[in-house]
Amino acid sequence: MLIPIAYIGVIIIWSTTPLAIKWSSDAGFLFGVTSRMTLGLILCLAIIKLLKHPLPFHRQAKVVYVVAGVPLYLGMMSTYWAAQTISSGLIAVLFGLTPIATGVFSILILQQQHFTRMKLMGMLLGVVGLIVVFNRDLSLKLIDSVGVMGILFAVLMHSLSAVLVKNENKDLSGLSVASGSLMVATPLFLVTWLIFDGQWPEFFPLHSQLSIIYLGVSGSVIGFVLYYYLLKHVCASKVGLITLITPIIALQIGHQLNNEIIDFQLWLGTVIILSGLLCYQWESFR
Repeated sequence: MLIPIAYIGVIIIWSTTPLAIKWSSDAGFLFGVTSRMTLGLILCLAIIKLLKHPLPFHRQAKVVYVVAGVPLYLGMMSTYWAAQTISSGLIAVLFGLTPIATGVFSILILQQQHFTRMKLMGMLLGVVGLIVVFNRDLSLKLIDSVGVMGILFAVLMHSLSAVLVKNENKDLSGLSVASGSLMVATPLFLVTWLIFDGQWPEFFPLHSQLSIIYLGVSGSVIGFVLYYYLLKHVCASKVGLITLITPIIALQIGHQLNNEIIDFQLWLGTVIILSGLLCYQWESFR
């Protein structure tokens, strides 16, 4: 029962994260990501202290923390930088490519069996659905190509980290992995902020403050704990499928709260994406 709850929780958090990232970046993207990660680390360590939860530091644990923390730093830095130029909906949609990258890394690193025809068809339909959703934007050249490359790099980092953590983690809890990864990543964010910015933002709107708090609590603590819990108990490729669901929800949120454009192509893309999910999970349903 805990796995479905964790799965739904990650979907909700990841669906709301793109817009929160854009809003928190209004105070400066370096400040936004650094303050979020710092708050997340403080909360994680406080929870560990309060619950007297073990935080191992044996060799295997250190390896897990590094393979989770370094890609976290690279991926989040790239995401926040790209969020300055592209919409929150597009961020979520591009992250929908994660299952493909995760599947490739799983084959190369975990030596898992190749996808079946139904799973390959499901993945293909998912990608086609994502392309349909943003076909209009692509044709009108409304997308900042550099920002897109930044998100695609973040997708690769996220997928690689998921597979490496899955491969290395044998007995660590989600809270331990989340805390350890933040212990690795947060100092890197702080050093980067101090070198390239180091100033408290002059313009710090309320929505940016609330977004940073939300991301620090939900995105960096609850979301990471649930995510690493799923990685421990569920196939990495199936965890990556979450990102085929979250783009549609994120698009709706961006439209309602940030006036981002949404039209008929969204609904067509939704049908194709859901069809892809059905194909991918068809063997499990049987």
